[in-house]
Amino acid sequence: MRQGKAEILEDRCIDCGECARACRHNAIIPQTSSFTEFSKFRHTVALISPVLYGQFRKDVLPSTILAGVRKIGFDDACDVACASEAVSAAIDEYLASYRGPLPLLSPFCPTIVRLIQARYPSLIDLLIPIDSPMEIAAREVRNKKMKELGLRRHEIGVIYLTPCPAKMVAIKYPLRKRASHIDGAIAISDIYRPLLSALSDMNNTGHEIEESVRGMGLGWPVLGGQVSSLRAESSLAVGGLGDVERILDEIERGRLGDIQFVECHACAQGCCGGSLTVGGPYVTRGTILSLVARLGKAPCQDRAKIRELYQRRYFSLPGKISSRPFAPLDRDIAKAIEKRKRIQEAHEGLPQINCGACGAPTCLSFAEDVILGRAQFKDCVVLTAKQVRTSVGASSGLASKPEVLTQ
Repeated sequence: MRQGKAEILEDRCIDCGECARACRHNAIIPQTSSFTEFSKFRHTVALISPVLYGQFRKDVLPSTILAGVRKIGFDDACDVACASEAVSAAIDEYLASYRGPLPLLSPFCPTIVRLIQARYPSLIDLLIPIDSPMEIAAREVRNKKMKELGLRRHEIGVIYLTPCPAKMVAIKYPLRKRASHIDGAIAISDIYRPLLSALSDMNNTGHEIEESVRGMGLGWPVLGGQVSSLRAESSLAVGGLGDVERILDEIERGRLGDIQFVECHACAQGCCGGSLTVGGPYVTRGTILSLVARLGKAPCQDRAKIRELYQRRYFSLPGKISSRPFAPLDRDIAKAIEKRKRIQEAHEGLPQINCGACGAPTCLSFAEDVILGRAQFKDCVVLTAKQVRTSVGASSGLASKPEVLTQ
């Protein structure tokens, strides 16, 4: 916080969205799309993550929700769960033929990919080079609509209903390829109320559509959903940035080489805990698991067909992911070491209570801000108060031993 306003240090940001979730004053608003942006398209399709199904009661069928999405203004709605099942099968194929170092890492949480780019560049090559379910679904539905309606690519708008801001970043700045197959994203929290109103006027019907909304891909948004849909002999699912960092530390030290696949999520409960959702993560998780129990047993994909598509590189992303390390204290190594020393010295002179009144999250962060010229010592209210007390005590003769604050 600087002069009463929130600032983001862009070089430190990994697009987790925690700042928007934590701020009680809504000072930080994730940048997503709006309905008005899609008026330029002749035909619009909403991509539905199973996270959206988890925002409603367990007795509301996915087919009903798809129909509700069409009712509030989209020309069509497409479920992403079936594409998730296809990607799971493609991962199985990749694991079966892979002969390199282990474990391989799930690349489907944009925040985790950004974290690896910044702090664990040595692990970048462990990210599986397979496209995400939302991108696969977007490509398929666009091609389908172009054939059905006789429209050109730019006349069809594909919009993802996103549970988190990181997905929007992944759409705007896709890795390994030039452009996303998705034209924009709308937060689930923004669409929830109009959709809830539309659903209240509808009967819970749509059994014909319900049959297509099935398969283990429904469980992908839940922590462990990817792992449970794979045939990998040894795998691991981890959620929450702190736990993910601990696992990545272990992988970097070479201690988890007996595990084939690690599913990583920035949110502790997986995508169902995204900051742009409405329902609580545990309630959403319970609803999605209920859907998996009811609709997940019948597969929606033909494994032989997926194997054929995989061999044709339908799921592959051939491009490279580059590292994006945090900006160093200084490009000159000697100066960077000197600044690090000064930061430690400044930190030792601070109260070290992490009150946040200075605008920095911790005293160590504040010390770094001071040395890098982003703040001044007088911004620390505790130090300022001590200086005032010392001055008053000295002038009144009450201070037997004046406090000295070295800066």
